Amino acid sequence: MVIIDGHFDLLPLVFERRRKGESNIIKKYFLNDIKEGGVNIIVSSLYIMNEYIPEMSLRIALDQISSLYYEIEENENKYILCKNYEDVKYAIDNNLLGIMLSFEGSEPIYEDIYLLRIFFNLGVRFLGLTWNRRTYVADGIETNSNGGLTNFGKKVVKEAQKLGMLIDVSHLNETGFWDVLKLSNRPVIASHSNARKIYDSPRNLTDEQIKAIAQTGGIIGINANGMFVTEKEEENNEIGLSKHIEHISKLVGVEYIALGLDFCDAFRNSPKDSLSGYRSLFKLREILIKKGFSPKEIEMIFGGNYINLYKNFLN
Repeated sequence: MVIIDGHFDLLPLVFERRRKGESNIIKKYFLNDIKEGGVNIIVSSLYIMNEYIPEMSLRIALDQISSLYYEIEENENKYILCKNYEDVKYAIDNNLLGIMLSFEGSEPIYEDIYLLRIFFNLGVRFLGLTWNRRTYVADGIETNSNGGLTNFGKKVVKEAQKLGMLIDVSHLNETGFWDVLKLSNRPVIASHSNARKIYDSPRNLTDEQIKAIAQTGGIIGINANGMFVTEKEEENNEIGLSKHIEHISKLVGVEYIALGLDFCDAFRNSPKDSLSGYRSLFKLREILIKKGFSPKEIEMIFGGNYINLYKNFLN
């Protein structure tokens, strides 16, 4: 079974360790867990921490990408940067860890649309328009604003889709979400967002948003960050995650569900993730089997749906 995680803050963690003089970060700290979980492809965010905003946003994003290139050079037979479906297929066929690149917030391009092509040429294929903050493109979910896409943001969405990027609406506020849906002519993804009906967080999607994403042919990545799974401690695990999958499946079908696990315990003092790393993915698989999901449906959720999306839209 092909397993794809549509969202992990891998490169921010790699970069911070490399800048302190370490090397082979993925191999030292992440690869065993990834391999034990059977994961084939990871979409890594380019996430800019608050202390680098705004002046150093571009530099830090480029440094994070450069960190990946160094990691690949140090481990030629372990990783590959995937820019299209053929790269993804090559990684899977040759037992390599495929790593894809995604903005988690458009801060690195500031208000300069020409930078978008540069990042595309470097391998970025997913554009998360915002993190929780306000950018030149739009307002994030925590800005307490009803502002949608700016005029610049509308140009960015159109240019990104023209280049071949997929737009990611996780973290975008609702006004911006609907602005994107009006503009988009390609599938829209929410790489790491759960169902608001199951857990009422503004970071989760309403039923109307879930249906709208499905109508574009897009994907909703189930988020294992416990902050967006449940308020019940006893369900901050595979049980809580499965409830989101069940709800979305009944609403629009399994063909629009994937994994966007957003593991964040590496950033925290105490664990809150609903799974203890990739090696715990088998627990999610087991609970889905108990709930009546077929092996084929689980394959679709764990990676097959993303494979179909990449095949059709990342050429």
